[in-house]
Amino acid sequence: MTTGTLESTALVDFRGVGMTYASGTTALEDVDLTVGRGEFVTVVGPSGCGKSTLLRIAAGLEHQTAGECETRTSRVGFVFQDATLLPWRTVQSNVELLAELNGLPAAERRAAAREAIELVGLTGFESSLPRQLSGGMRMRTSLARSLTLDPDLFLFDEPFGALDEITRQRLNDELLRLFAERGFGGLFITHSVAEAVYLSTRVVVMSGRPGRIVDVVDVPFDMPRDPDIRYTPEFGALVGRVSHALKEAHA
Repeated sequence: MTTGTLESTALVDFRGVGMTYASGTTALEDVDLTVGRGEFVTVVGPSGCGKSTLLRIAAGLEHQTAGECETRTSRVGFVFQDATLLPWRTVQSNVELLAELNGLPAAERRAAAREAIELVGLTGFESSLPRQLSGGMRMRTSLARSLTLDPDLFLFDEPFGALDEITRQRLNDELLRLFAERGFGGLFITHSVAEAVYLSTRVVVMSGRPGRIVDVVDVPFDMPRDPDIRYTPEFGALVGRVSHALKEAHA
């Protein structure tokens, strides 16, 4: 099943991608998927179906054993399940880290970090240490850290999964605001069907291991999204369709 934009506009392009580990476990099989600028694509599926493997392949952290994956930009942001902050560094210093590792001059990375901190709503917490922050604030710091590189492609590996529902919804709204402002391409992993529908321009449904794409659901709601859309019949119908596709994949 082929999904997404034309190849010429794709930021990341999976063609027949499969992944079999040395243990013999096949995590992915024959995945075709593209994500272009201005698209926010969310992948849902059961644990162990290879969702996170797709992200690692796109980021160049792993290499597929079948097919091809082409990431057509060097500006890739990766937000992990855990905020992965250095506990001895302040918010400002943590946010500067990737820019520092990429050799950005000190003045430029400080300015980029200040802008990113403001974008994620952490102004005033620049001198705080990670242990002084809530879980949501730590994830905002992680997001700001990737924003300093002004990524064309953002990869999100269940970044809000450990947060309470209110914080999660608030960060969903913040992420969509950034998406509307920056226009990056997004590939997002989640176990929450409602989160997938709310965030996405497309929801990709995967089967159990080995992960294959079994359905693609276009989300027609305009960006930026009114948070109250979550309570409409149209939203509920899309959540129901994705949930049904997940159930059918395991029948």
